[in-house]
This record gives sequence, structure tokens and C-alpha cells, in this order.
Amino acid sequence: MAGRRRSLGRQFGWLWAAYGVSTVGTMLAFDAFPLIAILVLHAGPAAVSALAAAGLAVGTVLAVPLGPWVEFRAKRPVMVTMDLIRFAAVLSIPAAFALGLLGFAQLLVVSVVVGVADIAFRAASGVHLKALVAPEDLLIANGRFESTSWTATMIGPPLGGFAIGAFGPMTTVTADAVSYLLSALGIRAIGGKEAPPPTRGGTSAWLRRGELLEGWRHILTHPSLRPLLFNTILVNGLIMTTAPLLATLMLGSLGFAPWQYGLAFGAPCIGGLIGSRLARRLVVRFGQRRVLLASGALRACWVPWLALVGPGPGGLVLVVTVELGLITSCGIFNPVFATYRLEQTGTDRVARMLSAWTVTSKATIALLTALGGVLAGLTGPRTAIVVAGVLMLATPLLLPRTARTPTHDAVPAVVAD
Repeated sequence: MAGRRRSLGRQFGWLWAAYGVSTVGTMLAFDAFPLIAILVLHAGPAAVSALAAAGLAVGTVLAVPLGPWVEFRAKRPVMVTMDLIRFAAVLSIPAAFALGLLGFAQLLVVSVVVGVADIAFRAASGVHLKALVAPEDLLIANGRFESTSWTATMIGPPLGGFAIGAFGPMTTVTADAVSYLLSALGIRAIGGKEAPPPTRGGTSAWLRRGELLEGWRHILTHPSLRPLLFNTILVNGLIMTTAPLLATLMLGSLGFAPWQYGLAFGAPCIGGLIGSRLARRLVVRFGQRRVLLASGALRACWVPWLALVGPGPGGLVLVVTVELGLITSCGIFNPVFATYRLEQTGTDRVARMLSAWTVTSKATIALLTALGGVLAGLTGPRTAIVVAGVLMLATPLLLPRTARTPTHDAVPAVVAD
């Protein structure tokens, strides 16, 4: 019995399958928009960073009302709708390319639409997951999502790189679009009846304005979630800031092929798979707080080394090694963090909390990516990577030193027919 995988039920299985197929599609199209901007539209580092930053910034502003909107609606229809919106938006890129109409503006618009839909989908899926599985199974479920994510990231970018080289830059974007359609079908297949969403405490405009801020209010008044927010948004922002800079460096002056770039970020994802499998065992042995602190500190140590990347096999080995260390640390931290965040939030405000968290994270990524692009334009991408790496070293100071008792509430997301 000890070696048998614990079943979380058929309904979780469909949710997991939907997540898996969309994640595989996304990872096949890893950095697809920057790659299209560089290889098809011949954009420079400042334009590539601006594409990432502007799409995130506009998307996060438009997504601010989504937390309350999602909170008071049935979650599965929201998830299906967001998948269909992402399917249509992403599919417009290869369609425009085939007609000779693709331009930088369309990449920007699609990135905004996909960003908004991502935020709504994540908010709805977090609520759905918390009520779909028992509290003691949350870490198992998040660990499975995390391992799926890293497995997809391990195989997706190399396959995507080969596909781009063999069939052209639109191949992976098309696969990404189709994956959203398959995800929508998987969510529809979950079955059962979803419990009614929570009702508003009032209908006045003042209360509705207050609902916009409820997610941030919960996070910022919570003694552990507040430092975790600042830590995670800075870490994720600084990691994402280096992505377009490293892409420009490797695919530009260092002369790496797209498949080598994909391999450099795909192979190390075995570390994420290992880390996500270890997370629960480490929590059982050392406790949730210690694992959060140790893995959160360890993931901050790797980014500065990326500035040393050079051409040829040596440079490729360096990137793979650094990414392996970073991703293994994140593979441990992420499911423990995701579980703790859900444990500390009542079901009636999970969507608003997750929406506020994602909006803040994406806005931070947009700001830091834009600043990184400006700095790279002035000093070069290597110097900008060094600055991001040095800032990363300070992020463990923001990790919480205490942990609260979980907040459990049994509001089922799905009941049997």
C-alpha cells in the first residue's frame, strides 16, 4: 500500500488531465511570442522586453475586476470560457501569419487577451481545487500539478525548438491554441454538479468597489501571506526579467540555434519533477515552515551565474546547470507555497485572493521586465542579468518566519449526480 499512488478521484483526474494538456501546449510554445518577434519580425532586445512588459501591464489592469467577478460565479463555466477565449486569441496568430498580415501590434493584443484570461482561469481553478479535494490532500494535488508542469516544461521546449526548426515558427503556436480547446473539453468532462457560488453581502456600488480590494486586504493583513506575496512577486519578476534578455543573448550574439535554446531550458526541468515529488516527503519530515524557508532561500542563489554564459557547449552546460539548481528549488517551494496559500484563505475569498496575487505578480513582472529592457538597451543584456541576479540574493529576507494554523472549510465544488 505504501508504494501505491493515492487516488484523488475521477473528477480530480479530469481536472488534472485538462491542466496537463494545456500545460504541454504552453510549453511547446515556450517563449513563442519573443521568438516570433525575434525570428519573424526581427525585433531587438528593447522591443522584445517591451512586448512582454506591455502585454502584462495592460492585461493586469484589465484583470483587476476579475477576482470578484469570478468569486460570485460558478467556477467551471468560467474556466471553460477562458480556455475558449485563449484558443481563439492564440489561433489568430498563425492565421494572420498565413495571410501575411502578422505584425507586432497583434502579438501585443493577443498577449493582453491571454494574460487576462489566464488570471481569471487561475482564480477559478484555485477555488475549484480547494473544494474538490480534502484539505489533507491539497499538497498531494498541488504536487501533481507541479510535477506535470515541470514534466511538460522538460519535454515541451526541446520539442518546440525542433518543430520550429523543421516546420516553421507557427507550429508550436497552433499546438498551444489547440491545447486550450482540449482543456475546455476536459473540464466539461469532470461531471457532477457544482455547488452554488457564494452570494454578495450587498448590492451597492460601494460594496462592489470594496470587493475589488478584498483579495489584497486579506493578503496584506495576514502576517504570513504578506511577506510571501512580496517574496514571490519579486522572485518571479526577476526570473522572468532575465528570460527575454537571455533569449536575446543566446539567440543573437552567442549564436545558439532555437533547438539549443529550448534544450537549455527543457533538460533542467527534471529538477522540477524531482523537487515536486520530494516536497511532500520533506514537509512530513521537517515541517511546512522549514521547507518554505529553506527552498525559498535556495532558489535565490542561481540567477547571477547566468551572466557568465558564453558561446558553444560550455555556455550551454552552464545554462543547463544553473537552471537545474533553480528549477529543483522551485519544484520544492511551489507546491508547498501553493498549498499554504490555499490553507490560509477561506473558500469564499479564494478567487479574489488568487486574482489579487496574480495581478500583483504580473504587474511586477511587467515593471521589472520593462526596466530590464531599458537597462539592457543602455548597458547590454549581460549587465541587466547581473543586476537581476544581485537583487535575487536579497529576496530570502522577505520570507515569513512564522506560520499560522490552516483555515479549513468544507464547501464542496462538486457533488455527485
